[in-house]
Amino acid sequence: MAHSIPTEILIRRAYADDASALRRLARLDSQIAPPPEPLLVAEIDGMLSVALSLSDGSAIADPFQRTAEVLELLQLQAASGIKSHERRRRLALPRVSRPALSQ
Repeated sequence: MAHSIPTEILIRRAYADDASALRRLARLDSQIAPPPEPLLVAEIDGMLSVALSLSDGSAIADPFQRTAEVLELLQLQAASGIKSHERRRRLALPRVSRPALSQ
């Protein structure tokens, strides 16, 4: 099954409004609940697809999307010490044709 390359990734802190999307994502990732807060999340093409706990480093991700590289971006952002006023960062990725990678 071929996966499309994401065109936009939005990295931000999780909001209270994200609760249902985080529960959905946890279920997709075979987890009982989302990781402990605070969370850094990534939206891939507008869908919440990866969440990383800033308290213990645990993560959940959509198993039906290419999320390994996105999780690495979240981990790098967390390691660089995201500030509360840096709530939104956008990373536009060029469209590149390449074979799908296994996760």
